[in-house]
Amino acid sequence: MVRKVVVSDKEESHQIEIEDGAEINGLVIGDEFDGSVVGLDGYTLKITGGSDKNGFTMKKDVPGTRRIRSLLSSGVGYKPKQAGIKRRKTVRGNTIADDIVQVNTVVTSAGRKPISDILGSDEEEE
Repeated sequence: MVRKVVVSDKEESHQIEIEDGAEINGLVIGDEFDGSVVGLDGYTLKITGGSDKNGFTMKKDVPGTRRIRSLLSSGVGYKPKQAGIKRRKTVRGNTIADDIVQVNTVVTSAGRKPISDILGSDEEEE
């Protein structure tokens, strides 16, 4: 299964597709991993969120890989139109599993080359 990893570096964000994301399975939101898993040698990436195959967002408060219906007043997964309104929404747990198709990350330590140089051929196609 193809998994998309979105890497944010200051004002720029880059989307990288990886075929087998087994190396990052089991990691939790807030964990850091080596960027060589996604082709960014010398970089360290921190997981900030993601979404599953049905579009449900990952929430840091929900442990495990399960999907639950939670009563939300604001935050990830729900933006109320008025203050004080709550709604029951489905969210995904904070652990990456095979069902997760998008993983959002942020750069915590940069490598020698800029990301745009490493992924230069991918950006020219878009």
